[in-house]
Amino acid sequence: MSLISGLVVRHRWWVLIGWLLLALAGGYAAPKAVDAFTYDFGLPGQPGYETNSDIVETFGSGGDVPPILLVVTDPAPGSGTAISRAVAGALPGSRVADYDEQDGLRSARTGVVVVHAKPIPGPDPNARALAVLEQIAGANGAVVTGKDALAVEEEGGSGGADVLAETIFGGAGALIVLLLVFGSVLALMPLLIAAASILTTFLIVWGLTGLTDISFIVQFLLALIGLGVAIDYALLIVTRWREERGHGLDNTAAVRESMRTAGEAVFFSGVTVAVSLAALIVLPVPFLRSIGFTGLLIPVVSVAAALTLLPALLLVAGPRLDWPHRRKADPESRLWRRVGTAVVKRRWLSAAAATIVLLVLALPVLGLRLGQPSDASVASTGGPAGQAILAVQSAGLGAGLSTPIEIVADDPAAIVTLTVQLPGVRAAIAPQSWRAGGSAVVDVWTVADTSDAEGRDAAAEVRRVAEQAGARVGGVPAQDADFIDAVYGNAWWVVVVIVVVTVLLLTRALRSIVLPLKALVLNVISLAAAYGITVWIWQDGHGTELLFDQSPAGAITTWVPVAVFAFLFGLSMDYEVFLLSRIREEHDAGHGTDEATVLGLARTGRLVTCAALILFLAFISLSRVPVTDVKILATALALGIIIDATIVRGVLAPALVAALGDANWWTLRRRRRVP
Repeated sequence: MSLISGLVVRHRWWVLIGWLLLALAGGYAAPKAVDAFTYDFGLPGQPGYETNSDIVETFGSGGDVPPILLVVTDPAPGSGTAISRAVAGALPGSRVADYDEQDGLRSARTGVVVVHAKPIPGPDPNARALAVLEQIAGANGAVVTGKDALAVEEEGGSGGADVLAETIFGGAGALIVLLLVFGSVLALMPLLIAAASILTTFLIVWGLTGLTDISFIVQFLLALIGLGVAIDYALLIVTRWREERGHGLDNTAAVRESMRTAGEAVFFSGVTVAVSLAALIVLPVPFLRSIGFTGLLIPVVSVAAALTLLPALLLVAGPRLDWPHRRKADPESRLWRRVGTAVVKRRWLSAAAATIVLLVLALPVLGLRLGQPSDASVASTGGPAGQAILAVQSAGLGAGLSTPIEIVADDPAAIVTLTVQLPGVRAAIAPQSWRAGGSAVVDVWTVADTSDAEGRDAAAEVRRVAEQAGARVGGVPAQDADFIDAVYGNAWWVVVVIVVVTVLLLTRALRSIVLPLKALVLNVISLAAAYGITVWIWQDGHGTELLFDQSPAGAITTWVPVAVFAFLFGLSMDYEVFLLSRIREEHDAGHGTDEATVLGLARTGRLVTCAALILFLAFISLSRVPVTDVKILATALALGIIIDATIVRGVLAPALVAALGDANWWTLRRRRRVP
């Protein structure tokens, strides 16, 4: 830290100019990077993905792109055939099945035309087909629905989730909180560091898109992790700088001292998170590699900005920006001192109570079900597409019709016979027109939505039976199942790598072998609680009507747990390192473990609370995005941050430090014992 701070002190203006150029380049690169992101959850080598790719190549449509449904109430004889002909003329290359030819698509008062349209590249492969089919439906008394139509209706014409814009909007709330904390224009400093970090990372990611596929989910993580860790790092250093100024140091000396103390904590926290999440890069799943790149880059860039740009800004303008200085320089909080004193005094009771609360919150995670949000949940937001899909379900045509299992077979009639009699299957169809190159596609769909346990189990049984008969199975359910297996099946050794790396780095940073192990255990408990409360709300349906005015999703979106892990692991580690580093510093200054714990919490409690509140406001803003997947993500992150900053860091962590006493300071080397 002395070397870095010395370089920044001597070359402060060059540092500022360099970061300004990077930020400007990042502002130019950000929209180009977003345009270059892929929307493919490709799983090379997985049977479902390979089958879907072959279906699109051979038959021109379908695979992992769900069909569009045209729903007709009280259909007239021959109307289904008429709609099919209109679709074939307007969308050549589409696979179409109608209720006049297929009994499985008709009930007493409802008929459905299934359209597998030729997909177009980009995030919305059915966008062109939806526009054309809306016109055909209007002319034939039908209503367009299906997964993609429901998504468009849910977005309400907003074009989906502009996550960066929503997070920056949440940054306005961050500014208000920072103004209250600092009582001066210094509140701008953390936001400037976050903006420079996010934009610079977008610049690097734009370069990576020319070398490898980067998932669109990166934009979520860049905005969210960038805002979170950059503000955390800047808050810690600026708070320490003000503290040292309050002790009488001049500006340059205060910068050097804050870098020596808070800067070291920032460095080890960022490096630990970056190296740990970089383990995802080596996995054979493109989606996870994208998470790994982001998990590596944003903490590294944020650390670089906090250790170079921030001290340069403090050297040039810090004292002038610390105006009107309505807050004292001492970071100690009387509230958190009282909390720390109470927790340390009743350490075992505090630890037990906090653990029980966290375990109760985590309990629902045992029933975690991964999948897409159910049609009924998305439909509950209103609109004609939602009403139409509910009418299909009410008519008994099968909730799984929007995500059929697509089977490639040489003998489609035999596959229909085998699958239609399976429990949970509503129907199976194999129109004559769905043939090419000596093989044919069979669509099988379930009675229950494939997001539900019953529908998922029925789809898995269809796949097993079809593959035993020599057929190949694709469709959305098969690829979702393969995605879950590929991503979460490899999780065990990634977790091992993260654990080993984290322990090694934190052992060096905290000079203890006990504190890193405790930090990992608390991270696991905190993450489990965040997952559990999200399952309880979105999967089990407690509060979705009240909070979001829609039905429960029935499942947690497949990629959300990974994204939540990447974010909350980083933030939890930041909070833990900030707290434990300050406790370690107070202990090294001669305080006993109990007093060091109280002082550490008193002098970091306000900082952690401020950082958590900023992110909570950003996630509340994000939860208003009209996309169910994003709402689920925002719920997990908002509640996870609050749980971690209050129950875990405010109660459980200091209680355990106090309870462990001198064992906290065990190292692999013999050290002089400080009483």
